[in-house]
Amino acid sequence: MAKYLITGTNRGIGLELVKQVLGQGHDVVATCRKPENVPELRDLQRANAALRVLPLDLASAESRQVLVDALNGDAVDVLINNAGMYGPRDANIGSLRESDWAEVMLVDVIAPVLLTQALLPNLRKGTERRLAFISSKMGSISDNGSGGSYLYRTAKSALNQAAKSLAIDLQPEQFIVLSLHPGWVLTDMGGPNALIDTNTSVAGMLKVIDSARPVDSGFFFAYDGAAISW
Repeated sequence: MAKYLITGTNRGIGLELVKQVLGQGHDVVATCRKPENVPELRDLQRANAALRVLPLDLASAESRQVLVDALNGDAVDVLINNAGMYGPRDANIGSLRESDWAEVMLVDVIAPVLLTQALLPNLRKGTERRLAFISSKMGSISDNGSGGSYLYRTAKSALNQAAKSLAIDLQPEQFIVLSLHPGWVLTDMGGPNALIDTNTSVAGMLKVIDSARPVDSGFFFAYDGAAISW
């Protein structure tokens, strides 16, 4: 049994991650901005002693520290940085706004890496030492054949770069660091035309996380295990 910490668990992929990890018999610390507004999380917590739900506003340094303090030095085996945002859908050339871009970069790149940094003492106590960053194929430069989506594309590209550096820097401590593409998923962010459901995406990503070997650290994989070009 391992202990997972998962961010962005109020809906979609994050909520499904909680359900499936609990179903595998692991302990879970689930975080989101306002867990009191997520009935499904409350129901899961009442039914599962292995689930702890804690508030986290990822963009807030104070909130990140409150989370770390609440863990009270407990070990974390697997950290899944899932929380993120797309930004305004009209953020294309000619309508880009600095404040929008800064917010997406903070939530999608800077805050997850700083949270990981803050949780390193907990992760070092764990036996698994696995870090997963939920990225997107839209962060792949070689796959960009349609342009647009400046905020989300650049944020996920930057997240991939940060994950690669973490993989190198933490390799001496036997950490495994992965960037994961969840697929085009039927969620609020993915929209109604997406190709797969959350169950398929999450089951695949958890398999990738669980089966990853040290040689896989620092690479970019799809939910089905296929390698993705940077």
